[in-house]
Amino acid sequence: MVRIENSKLTVVGAGSVGVAVAYAALIRGSARTIALYDIDEPKVTAEVLDLAHGTWLSGSSQVIGGADPSVAAGSHVVVVTAGAKQKPGQTRLDLASTNFEILQTLMPTLLEHAPHAVYCIVTNPCDVLTVAAQRISGLPASRVVSSGTVLDTARLRWLVAERAQVSPASVHADIVAEHGDTGFALWSQARIGSTPVLDWQAPDGHRFTPRELDEITQSVRDAAYRVIEGKGATNLAIGLAGARVVEAILEDQHDVLPVSTVLDGFRGLHGVALSVPSVVGAAGVLHVPDLTMTDAEADLFHASADALLATQRTLGID
Repeated sequence: MVRIENSKLTVVGAGSVGVAVAYAALIRGSARTIALYDIDEPKVTAEVLDLAHGTWLSGSSQVIGGADPSVAAGSHVVVVTAGAKQKPGQTRLDLASTNFEILQTLMPTLLEHAPHAVYCIVTNPCDVLTVAAQRISGLPASRVVSSGTVLDTARLRWLVAERAQVSPASVHADIVAEHGDTGFALWSQARIGSTPVLDWQAPDGHRFTPRELDEITQSVRDAAYRVIEGKGATNLAIGLAGARVVEAILEDQHDVLPVSTVLDGFRGLHGVALSVPSVVGAAGVLHVPDLTMTDAEADLFHASADALLATQRTLGID
């Protein structure tokens, strides 16, 4: 495992999510250089200045950016956040057509300036757009990933930790499949420490029940809608999630994260991107190990794939 020296991250899109990714990367020291690119020159110039003013306080990162895509030149990782944002009552899949059109124009331009980068798709619906980006670019599937269910998993672990009265770091549980309404918690493999979640007894005597686990799963699915209803967009936690994926790549961590890539034979699926715990390092997704599931979970996984494939067909992505 070799950390990339003089690493460069480009974030595409100076909206609330893109700026949150750049800010999280800045304060976490995720990359030596952080570039922000957006076609709205006054907006991106202002955001770059605001971020750059904090470099003395955050460490040695350099912040650059602008409305010329050449700012992405030499990037090791490119995080794509550009696109229409989700509105109250709108699903991620509702955004597919608009954001697919944006990606068709954007990807060739980015590849011209950053041909060797790993691309991380955050724009929703990120799973469908990961397939689109891989097809448009012709890059190996391993180099086109999405933030997938990293954020969903963070939400899940926080909810479980609150009820179990432990640190979220002690919760080992994942949301898999779509980053969206068909994603689900893989409860059969969930642990608190080394204890199966249904066997855990909190200090106050609380024990989880199957019904409560279902309620937690639904809370994770509804989380984005609740945040969007209250403040108009989700941006802070996805910024941290994006920075976490960037670090796994730039530091060649070989960390296991629930990102999504285009699957080719995983559980019989081809040409669809779904989140499963995957080994992430300098070359992107290094390995997608098989995943232990119950029969019911396997059915949910394939149902999620069917929903995403249906959207891909409407967009002409095969």
